[in-house]
Amino acid sequence: MTQAETRDDQHLLETVEHSVLRLLSGFRDPPARLEITAGAVTVTAEWAAGEGVGGTVPAAPAAPAAPARAATDVPDTPADDRLLVRAPTVGVFYRAPQPGSPPFVQVGDQVAAGQQIGIVEAMKLMIPVTVDVPGAVLDVLVADGAAVEYDTPLVVLSATEAD
Repeated sequence: MTQAETRDDQHLLETVEHSVLRLLSGFRDPPARLEITAGAVTVTAEWAAGEGVGGTVPAAPAAPAAPARAATDVPDTPADDRLLVRAPTVGVFYRAPQPGSPPFVQVGDQVAAGQQIGIVEAMKLMIPVTVDVPGAVLDVLVADGAAVEYDTPLVVLSATEAD
């Protein structure tokens, strides 16, 4: 195989990876099976219940940062007008656009609908985490650089009326 063919194959794999992640991020629950065919090549991935969420195949874990609090401390449904912003996919949560930069949001900040509040890195793809409604940041539940699963609560918002 020539160097050019290797580069082309690598580019094709990266394109497929990006497309699969984008496709899978649209599902509320992960599929049990995914099959992709490109020309004469077919790739099939299957997950057992509770395994690989959002289309990622479990790999040897890197040493993740410790979460800000135990998962049992995070309610699935917040009280009153509080809303949870959840991880869109499995990956690593980052509070800032790059190391050393200030975080997207801090406790007490007001956020607008559509505002980015973090990033989840999944297989070298940076997926923005945005809010759907305006509100105030009450709590950040996950430490910067922590590994997260699909649907992990990341931030607690107090919903406010749009002006």
